[in-house]
Amino acid sequence: MCDSDGSAAEAMPRTADGEAVDPIALQPVDEVVITTLVDNTYDALLPSSEGVTRAPFAAGLAAAPQFESGATAVGLIAEHGFAALVTVRRGDRSTTLLFDTGISPDGMALNAERLGVDWGAVQGVVLSHGHFDHAGGFAGLARATPSLPMTVHPGIWTRRRLAPPGIDPSEMPTLSRRSLEAEGFQVIERRQPSLLLEESVLITGEVDRTTDFELGMPPPHQALVEGRWQHDPLVLDDQALVLNVRDKGLVVLTGCGHAGAVNIARHAMRLTGVPTLHALLGGLHLGGAAFEPGIAPTRDALIELSPTLLVPGHCTGWRAQHALAAAFPDAWVPGSVGSSYRLSA
Repeated sequence: MCDSDGSAAEAMPRTADGEAVDPIALQPVDEVVITTLVDNTYDALLPSSEGVTRAPFAAGLAAAPQFESGATAVGLIAEHGFAALVTVRRGDRSTTLLFDTGISPDGMALNAERLGVDWGAVQGVVLSHGHFDHAGGFAGLARATPSLPMTVHPGIWTRRRLAPPGIDPSEMPTLSRRSLEAEGFQVIERRQPSLLLEESVLITGEVDRTTDFELGMPPPHQALVEGRWQHDPLVLDDQALVLNVRDKGLVVLTGCGHAGAVNIARHAMRLTGVPTLHALLGGLHLGGAAFEPGIAPTRDALIELSPTLLVPGHCTGWRAQHALAAAFPDAWVPGSVGSSYRLSA
C-alpha cells in the first residue's frame, strides 16, 4: 500500500486514522469452496442445500463387534477449535490452502482422512492467530503432508495465560517455531497484508480496530511482554483470510475473530476497495458473559453490511447464533464439521 494524493484521494480506501491508501489488487476468483475440518459442532442430520454440502455419518466408520456387521458409522469429530480448507478456482485451475489446524493433535487429520482430503493438493497453511485451539493439529498435519509453507503473524509465538481473580493462572500452550521448522514447515512471518495464490487470496495481517463495541479479550487474558505478564486485549496476531468472488464481493474467513467481526469485514473492504461483503464465515467470539454485550451492535452493523451468506462457528456462542439467525433468516446457515460452502461468480 502507498499514500495517494490529489483529487483521487476521496475515491481511495482509508486506514483507521483516515490516511488514504491505494487498494490492494486482490484478484477476483470464479469460485471458492470452504470446507470445515474442525469446529465445535458436528450435526449429521443437517441437510445439504444449494451451495452447502453436508458430510453424513457414513463419512466415518469404526469397528464395533456388538453390531451384526462388526462396524458402525461414527461420522466426524467436533472439538473446541477451528480449521478449514479453502479451495480457490480461477478459470480451470484450482488451488487449496489450510486455514488453522484445530485443538487436538489428531482431530483435524482424522476428519480429513474420513472426508477423503487429498493433502497433496494443499499448497500452504495460514494461521489466524497463536491460540492453541487453532494451532494444535500440526502433529497430525506433519504426518500427512510435511514441508508446507506457513504464513503467520510474528505474534503467534507470544506466551499467554488466563489469570482470573482468585484462581491460579493457567498458561496456554505456546507454539514452538523450532519444532515446526524441524517438522518441515516453512515459516513466513508477516505483520502487513499478504497476497497468496497468484494474488487471489488476501491475508489481512493486523486488523484496524475502529468500532467502539469490539473490545477484545477481558483482563484475565494476559501476555508475557518483556518479562512481565500484562493484559492482552487486542491479540494483535489475529488475522483473517479474504477472497473476492467475481461480481459478488468479498468472502471473509475468520478463526476466532478477536479483532471483531465488523472490524475485520470493514478492514477487508478498506484494504481491497471492494464495497460488498458477500460472505462471512468462522468464529466471531461472542460467546460468554464478557462478550455478549457485543452481540446486538455486531448484529446491527452486519445488517448494514448485508452478507449473502453468514456461517458463524467455533466461539460465536449460542446467544449470538440465535440473534444472527433471527436477523439473517436467508443468509444465516448453521455450521457443522465436514460442511462445504461453495460460492461462485
